[in-house]
Amino acid sequence: MSMTRFKKLNLPLPEEMHKALFAESKHAGIPATRLARSAIQDWLDQRRQEKRQEEIHQFAMENAGGHLDLDQCLEAAATDELILAFEEQE
Repeated sequence: MSMTRFKKLNLPLPEEMHKALFAESKHAGIPATRLARSAIQDWLDQRRQEKRQEEIHQFAMENAGGHLDLDQCLEAAATDELILAFEEQE
């Protein structure tokens, strides 16, 4: 059985944020540490996704028109299909 190891973090919060966190904790019936951990994890996941999107964009910009770019005929066919799909939705 694998146990998650935890490290402690001393995180001073502004008084209003501290009050809001503990009020939400009480309202939701969830420990404040779990709420804070979840919020931090959500932010980290979002940043990871943003970084991945930035890397994909950078790769696409660096390789546009090169041998790694889409075949022009394939790209035109895909564009035509997308246009038809959007027109059918209207």
